[in-house]
Amino acid sequence: MKIVVLDGYTLNPGDLSWDNLAALGDCEVYDRTPPDEIAERAAGAEIVLTNKVVLDRTRLESLPDLRYIGVLATGYNVVDARAARERGLLVTNVPDYATPAVAQAVFAHILELTHRVAHHAQTVRDGRWSDGPDFCYWDFPLVELNGLVMGIVGLGRIGSAVADLARAFGMTVLACTEPPQVPRDGVQFVDLDRLLGESDVVSLHCPLTPETEGLMSAERLALMKPSALLINTSRGPLVDEQALADALNAGRPAGAGLDVLAVEPPRRDNPLLAARNCFLTPHYAWATRAARARLMKTVVENVKAFLDGRPQNVVG
Repeated sequence: MKIVVLDGYTLNPGDLSWDNLAALGDCEVYDRTPPDEIAERAAGAEIVLTNKVVLDRTRLESLPDLRYIGVLATGYNVVDARAARERGLLVTNVPDYATPAVAQAVFAHILELTHRVAHHAQTVRDGRWSDGPDFCYWDFPLVELNGLVMGIVGLGRIGSAVADLARAFGMTVLACTEPPQVPRDGVQFVDLDRLLGESDVVSLHCPLTPETEGLMSAERLALMKPSALLINTSRGPLVDEQALADALNAGRPAGAGLDVLAVEPPRRDNPLLAARNCFLTPHYAWATRAARARLMKTVVENVKAFLDGRPQNVVG
């Protein structure tokens, strides 16, 4: 059984092991695979694993021995699910591995925006505190989360974890989700316009669909409080990036923390790279070692379950 991993580097840059996967067959692992090398590298493979390498209809047709595609992530839009289904190919994903990591990253962004730890730590290193006339100083308003309103768009696993953390900080939690959910302790369900208008922090946790693409448009950004913060650790295209850059540069909302962008890596002319009070991180919210270890474990379990004739986490 030939197994090929097309782009394994982000899952395992060297601190994990592929040994458990290799025990299941003849395994070849590539850090990255350019599109024009997919057919050659995956030739003869019955099992192909991919994270961001796109397997569209044409590429699937070039792999006649393929029986199984394992996506090294939750989202599986990199695979043409219809073409795979027509070919009788099984596609699996890993539905839940990074919830604690992403929820933590949401608050890393929020705390950076409200306390500017990195900025102030650098001024101390630069000698400003040592040379200062006072025992303390701060360059930005310091914002206390207790008593503020957290608005969560999409209350799935990660959104729910963020809600729990927000409540631990003493925040009131509003949520907007589809389909509507039954009442939940500590969470008030409202429509999106009300959530945007009343929240001090808005955190996006909804899937990317035709309905949610461009969800945070100029019109919706204008509904937010001038003092509010926008956090996106979900999908980049949920946000109209030019509209957000324009809004931030105009001072409304007050800041944004984004771990995802519409095009990754971003082009150098992406307007958010120079936008006011915009903190961008390189799509790493999911990537704690603990989360990647859980991901690796489930990837191997998915392959083994397929080989045993009892497939799990099947999508499409």
